[in-house]
Amino acid sequence: MELLSLGIKSVFIENMVFAYFLGMCSFLAVSKKVSTAVGLGAAVVFVLGITVPTNWLLQEYILKEGALSWMGAQFAGVDLSFLQFIMFIAIIAAMVQLVEMVIEKVSPALYGTLGIFLPLIAVNCAILGSSLFMVQRDYTVAEATVFGVGSGMGFAMAIIALAAIREKLKYSNVPDGLKGLGLTMLITGLMGIAFKSFIGIAI
Repeated sequence: MELLSLGIKSVFIENMVFAYFLGMCSFLAVSKKVSTAVGLGAAVVFVLGITVPTNWLLQEYILKEGALSWMGAQFAGVDLSFLQFIMFIAIIAAMVQLVEMVIEKVSPALYGTLGIFLPLIAVNCAILGSSLFMVQRDYTVAEATVFGVGSGMGFAMAIIALAAIREKLKYSNVPDGLKGLGLTMLITGLMGIAFKSFIGIAI
């Protein structure tokens, strides 16, 4: 039940986009078409679902102080936590490269549409932020996995919803002063307020 609560919390209440404003670059740039948003959202869910638990294992058994005690008593005092950022980003970059190769093989059209924003998942602050939150909150491996998948689903839900709204806006009579990014930012703020309505819900 705790894992279910954590999953719902990471999707709605602590949404990476609406609660922490992480990953806004790709969120705003790739949300013009629903088909593109679905592709990027699925890629982010996969990357987060793999990298957060992998980085948890890396943190617990290699990086944090005393993590190398399994190699022997002489390594019990070793602290490699200063390598945390570099190692986390290396894992993320490897997973993104894997996703990029799969999408290029399976759907060349989607690969072409996503363009530069697909490799930019590697430096998407929402991806790294999830791993850092996982360390800060001292999650177990199960909690880290649920949190990673939930955060990815929250990002995917946010970008697909915005893309659907932006597609409808093409046929709307929008005032000149709000056309383009102005109205998009306004809608993002309203969506953030709507997601915040889930605060206080517990299972």
